[in-house]
Amino acid sequence: MDETVQAWVNGWVVSRGAAPPVPEPWGWTIDVGMPEHVTRHVLGATGDGLDETIVRKVAGAVTGHGVWLKAFRDPSVVSGWLGDDWWIDPEPGYLMTVPLTADGAPAAPEGYRLRTWSRGGVTRVMVAAPDGSLAARGQIAPTGETAVVDQIETTPGHRRKGMGSLVMRTLQDVAVRQGARTGVLAGTPAGRGLYEALGWTVVAMLTSAKYEPPAATRT
Repeated sequence: MDETVQAWVNGWVVSRGAAPPVPEPWGWTIDVGMPEHVTRHVLGATGDGLDETIVRKVAGAVTGHGVWLKAFRDPSVVSGWLGDDWWIDPEPGYLMTVPLTADGAPAAPEGYRLRTWSRGGVTRVMVAAPDGSLAARGQIAPTGETAVVDQIETTPGHRRKGMGSLVMRTLQDVAVRQGARTGVLAGTPAGRGLYEALGWTVVAMLTSAKYEPPAATRT
């Protein structure tokens, strides 16, 4: 299993409050318990190490609506291995990492309010705009030497104002103070530029797919 993928799985379940991951010969099964995200299967290999036969076998055993598959390879490749009952996110995701350093927590711009709190092993950051509305948010789950950044969001009216950087740098500072040395995340194309500007590097592409059989075939 790829160590970065395993670190992401370990932190993601803490961040989202999902069930502990169940090890499989090919990766992990994670029960999430939501109607459109019941369970997810995460393949443990990346890039050319991800075997088509294994992907087809794991996908072929899925029969329930709302089960997700996460495979760390380009969607243009993985999509050819899945049947018509799978919806595939056309945008690739990116598994990214960064060495964490103690640069100090930044201050919010004048008029904005930065709030940080921790609960259940997860630290959350919220940035409120001068009018009290949400400007940006995010969370991080340190799990030993690694920490998984998750659910980074900047609302439309506050983009390109450094809000994403403020949230990321605050979360990274928290993780360093808790003993983490490497940051891990699964980002979108929209977020990739921000993360790379902060020193993050892509280690693998990510395909996200959800099993969506026709309604007539569901039980």
